[in-house]
Amino acid sequence: MTWPSDLFPSLLGVGVLIALATVILFFYRAPHPFSPALAVLRGAVQLAIISVLLTGVIRDPVWVAVALLVMFSVAVFTVSRRVGPTFEHVGMVTASMAAGIVVTLAIVFSTGAIQLSSRYALAIGGIVIGNSMTIATLAGRRFSESVNEHWDEVEGWLALGATPRQSTHELTRGAVYSALIPSTDQTKTTGLVTLPGAFVGAIFGGVSPLEAGRFQIVVLASLISAGTITAVLLISWLAPVKVRPAALK
Repeated sequence: MTWPSDLFPSLLGVGVLIALATVILFFYRAPHPFSPALAVLRGAVQLAIISVLLTGVIRDPVWVAVALLVMFSVAVFTVSRRVGPTFEHVGMVTASMAAGIVVTLAIVFSTGAIQLSSRYALAIGGIVIGNSMTIATLAGRRFSESVNEHWDEVEGWLALGATPRQSTHELTRGAVYSALIPSTDQTKTTGLVTLPGAFVGAIFGGVSPLEAGRFQIVVLASLISAGTITAVLLISWLAPVKVRPAALK
């Protein structure tokens, strides 16, 4: 195997960046100062493994489906661990994310917005799964935090005869809104503040800027669609609260 000529400079740069972030967090006495560094190291190992695996499977629809299923399973596990690792929560997270992802990808490929092929299915599927995971985590955690912060109000509504769902109605809306803020801001500032990875990668791969822009706007719309469906469904299932949620870690 021939190693890329810029591998060692890349490793050096990443090492310095990780060390800088860790030192700052350590001296600021932030909780778990080594977590970001460990996350980068873990991500690097996983990317190295997946890069090797994708070399042989990216053109095979069956293996692409397997890869997407693995990504989805890991995403569900990650969200469930954050919002509450119970069988009930796992079911809620699985159904919510699956609905958002499947509906969105079905629209994208059925309308011809993006050509249905193994490589495109893997590319946009992975992006949508990852973003849905983030939005589900943000929505679930924000809802639990809001219920904890406003528990006196929730109890008051329950005492007045409101149903568990009615007692948290306003909190559910706020949780969905908060969860969608990162995706909404990313979409609004695309091209002004950030150049998304899919757009830059497509240009580096030789695609014209116009074609790369077309692909990117489809991706951004897909993220908003899948994230909205996921957040609304998940929070709708979490909304009926009868007891105060446990503090999240």
